Amino acid sequence: MLVENSTGNYTFIRGIGPFSAAAKAQPGFEIVHARFVPLVGLNDGYMRIEGHLRGAQRPIAALCGMELRIPKVLSREAFDEFNRPYIERLREWDLEVAGANPVTRTNVALECNPVPEPMLAGFYYTRPSQVSSETFVLSGAPEIASRDGGVQIVARGDTSADGLRRKLDCILGVLGGHISELKLTWEMTTGINLYTTFDVHELFASRLLPVLGAASHCGINWYYARPPVSNLDLEVDARAVRTELVL
Repeated sequence: MLVENSTGNYTFIRGIGPFSAAAKAQPGFEIVHARFVPLVGLNDGYMRIEGHLRGAQRPIAALCGMELRIPKVLSREAFDEFNRPYIERLREWDLEVAGANPVTRTNVALECNPVPEPMLAGFYYTRPSQVSSETFVLSGAPEIASRDGGVQIVARGDTSADGLRRKLDCILGVLGGHISELKLTWEMTTGINLYTTFDVHELFASRLLPVLGAASHCGINWYYARPPVSNLDLEVDARAVRTELVL
């Protein structure tokens, strides 16, 4: 379901409590991607976001995406516990629109050189722009499918070539649905990230690159990382931006 965030100057797709599914800049605005090198602790990151947006003369409502890194994969219960203060911070910023969280999110656990605490890798926000092309950001999607009124993990525990193919097909279907709902196309994408510790090399040519079409010329960033909740093995997110900042 599409929701207009007129204060933040973007449209978003309703998701679940911790995040929306996708966000697209409204006409006359563009989405900017800012990332931190090195990463910053999440609590410090909140203050860095506030300071950056003040400097850019943008309201906190312009925030439309967050990229997080956590020390390890969590149980469902621990994941819910992690989300509580995060959601509370967004509420303190008064970001909810029509009872929904408008901010997209990717949140993964790095397998090598794990972070010592939850950290902020980057964020997205809108600003006035003369850019004519559409800009957007998609939340990270793992291999979870809606079936018969519920949700289930696709190919749970199956990391064979066939299992990974089924997982990726599920993810691309979910993300493709979000792109279609925003009336966009994969070819507009300027960046795509894949998060897994399993060998999906052969799926690049057979599954991922054909879907991306011309956007495949931008390449794919493969992070040796895991989705944030146990029993998930693969996650993908994507964006289309014209401005990338390193802070």
